[in-house]
Amino acid sequence: MGEQATYVESGKEFTRDMNYIPDRITATPGVSADPLDETADRGSARIDVPTWPVEPGRYRLVAAKACPWANRSLIVRNLLGLQDVVSVGMPGPTHDARSWTFDLDEGGLDPVLGIERLQQAYFARYPDYPRGITVPAIVDVPTGRVVTNDFPWITHDFFFEWREHHRAGAPDLWPVEQREEMERVMRRVFTEVNNGVYRCGFAGSQEAYNDAYDRLWTALDWLEDRLRGRTYLMGENLTEADIRLFTTLVRFDAVYHGHFKANRNKLTEMPNLWRYAKHLYNIPEFGSTVDFDQIKEHYYVVHRDVNPSGIVPKGPDLSVWTA
Repeated sequence: MGEQATYVESGKEFTRDMNYIPDRITATPGVSADPLDETADRGSARIDVPTWPVEPGRYRLVAAKACPWANRSLIVRNLLGLQDVVSVGMPGPTHDARSWTFDLDEGGLDPVLGIERLQQAYFARYPDYPRGITVPAIVDVPTGRVVTNDFPWITHDFFFEWREHHRAGAPDLWPVEQREEMERVMRRVFTEVNNGVYRCGFAGSQEAYNDAYDRLWTALDWLEDRLRGRTYLMGENLTEADIRLFTTLVRFDAVYHGHFKANRNKLTEMPNLWRYAKHLYNIPEFGSTVDFDQIKEHYYVVHRDVNPSGIVPKGPDLSVWTA
């Protein structure tokens, strides 16, 4: 995500700011189609938040391929067949302390929103927006104003609120009969793995790093064991839980192993997790959203307090994903 330029606070452990713009896009204004109305990253339901109507063509998803949290939204959009319903804008892999920028587009402007920086969409709604300019974000195209950047809810609502516009045969990413267990699995994946690698990489003390490292590998060993004899985290059917884990696994050897010092071993050295991750990568809706060059450039160039030189390593050999 596009947080501030400084990530490491000396002597402190990394704590992620989970305060995002809470608005949601719902099929029925003010009413959620999901009776449980919660996501595992948040851990509790949100009530009385502003809602916007589901309208094909009205919204633009801004999601950088470099970012794992944005990567989720791209995968879900693909799996559900929302490509012609919600357009997508893709910033380049690097950003400064101000904002992600559309430097991959002609003239450095998003071709639909006509803006150079995602920050402009945030400021169009909140002129004094005090937090980081993060992706993924959904922007209201007619007004150019940001709607939400609350990443767990963006994919949640793509599934529950945009059902009328899903492609035929779209996967059931939130199966009712497995929902309770799936919420527990996703919560552990988020705290210990998705956020766990950041807790390692942005630790401000040896003690904080050691604790983060131990927690991360305890969780990865648990997942390695869980995937023994399973195709997916919940069994034989793909769910949102797999999407959330994949975006960390696909970045693991490329950046987290070295850059974030999560280096007990590589993903390719964990048979079940490697088989699982490679299987997901070779599903077109997953693999098409991954750009290893952008991923490496983002982490090694943007995180100057971790990598002051900004040098991007040539390795590792990432052809193993398609071999």
